This record gives sequence, C-alpha cells and structure tokens, in this order.
Amino acid sequence: MERVFVVGAGFMGAGIAQVAAQAGYAVGLWDERADALSGAMAEIGRSLGRLAAKGRLAEPVDAVLARIQPAAGLGDAANADWVIEAVFEDPGLKKKLFQTLETVIPDTAILASNTSSIPITRLATACRRPERVVGLHFFGPVPLMGVVEVVKAAETSQDVFEKASEFVRSLGKAPLRVTRDIPMFVLNRVFTAAFNEACDLVADGVATPEDVDMGLKLGFGWNAGPFEIADNAGLDTLVRIMSFTGSLSEDRLKPGPGADLIRSMVQEGRLGRKSGRGFYRYENGKKTT
Repeated sequence: MERVFVVGAGFMGAGIAQVAAQAGYAVGLWDERADALSGAMAEIGRSLGRLAAKGRLAEPVDAVLARIQPAAGLGDAANADWVIEAVFEDPGLKKKLFQTLETVIPDTAILASNTSSIPITRLATACRRPERVVGLHFFGPVPLMGVVEVVKAAETSQDVFEKASEFVRSLGKAPLRVTRDIPMFVLNRVFTAAFNEACDLVADGVATPEDVDMGLKLGFGWNAGPFEIADNAGLDTLVRIMSFTGSLSEDRLKPGPGADLIRSMVQEGRLGRKSGRGFYRYENGKKTT
C-alpha cells in the first residue's frame, strides 16, 4: 500500500487526507497545532458520515478513518511515497518546510505543494532535488471537487509529472495538466478576474453577494457562486493571495476597490466557513443564511 503524508490539517489538508484514504492509501496527517489535528480528524469523520448517508462511500466510515493516522512530527514522513504540503500561503514557510522534509523523506518520494498561487518553480529552489517537486492544487471542499491542477515546474521531471497525473486519477479526480508554471496557474487566474469584478460590484452597492452568487449559478451554470467559493477558501487566505496578485503585471488580476471589503471582514474575524461567518453564516459547517 502506498503511503501519503499530508502537512497541514486545515480545511484543505484534511480534505486531501480524506480523499487519499478513500482511495485506499495509508495516510499520515500532521500539523504543528494539536487542536488543528484533532479538529481535522473530527471533521473528516463528519464528512465521511455525510457521504455514507448519501450512499457515496464504498466502505464503512471506520474502515476509511483507520487509514488516517495523526503524525507525531515530520519524521513520520520517512516512509512516505507522496508528501503534500497544505500550509498557509506563505512562500517562506513553504520553502522552509520543503528544506526540512527533504532531510526526512525517501529518495523515491515525490514532494508536492497545494499552493493556489505561488509558482512551483519558486518553491522548488529550496530543494536539492527540484526535479521531484510538483504542484498538486486541490480545490475545496476537496471530497466534492472533481479537478486537481497538476503543475510542472521548470525542473520537474516528465516522469514525476506523469506520476502526479496518475496519482490524481487514482483519487477519482481529473488532472488539469499545467505544463508551464505561471503564477496562479489556470483556474485561479480565471476565478480571480471574475471575483475582483464581483467584489467591486458588491462594494459599489450594485448587487448583494447573494444575488451575484445566485445569478452566476442560474445564469452561467456555476455549482457555487464566487462568494460561496471565497467563504470555502477562507477570506484570510484570499487576503494573502491578494498581497501576491498585487505584485503581478496583469492589471486584470490585481485587487480592485472591492478588496478593501475583504480586508475589513478579515479584521472583524469574518473568515468564512471556518470561523462560522463570512459572506454567509454557518452552523456545524453548513450555510444557514
């Protein structure tokens, strides 16, 4: 049985651990915050329970949960085949983590980042063997989303790129193969341009977040509206991404006037689903208003 080691037990890390366990992998999950790790295990159990209730889980909940082991530290990655970091969107933090992991993981292990915006080539400069570094950008909620961007950095070997694509397929998801490593890859570039405009419209009082979400779902077939997506991702994550996109040369990706709305919400502690309140309110992880 292949082993997957996930670093970061937040919303995304927990989801990645869950889908890997559902696919039959033995999973180690680590976070430096013990409360985040215990909270992630509890949320994974609830998520599996919801899938089971809908007849969408092939095995008993306990059988899937048994494949996920909370790790005591990064040293537990020593026998991993796949190591996926899902920590804060901070390039310095991610590069430092990669440097530490390289001293622990086997020579045959593939090192992946779940970053949503930072070029993988930039992160791979921290590694002695950049050819085994690849981007695996999952979308949240991970158990419900069907696509993963597989990003080939400047020095990612073709063999690692192909194996990463197959790994994504083994999770029951479609790989979107990004063959040139650019900031924000493919889907987030499209979403960011749309979300900037949506925020500006709301900030200008043209429409409410609810109506924008409703219109894009009913008018353009989106499964979730931009403000629902933002709440799922975490508004604090969006603020970190905005600090990055502000430095890009493309004007369409730079934050507009509506960005101040997001920053003020974060200052108020309105972080989205994970805090119980963002553009919407949430109870037990479910949107209520």
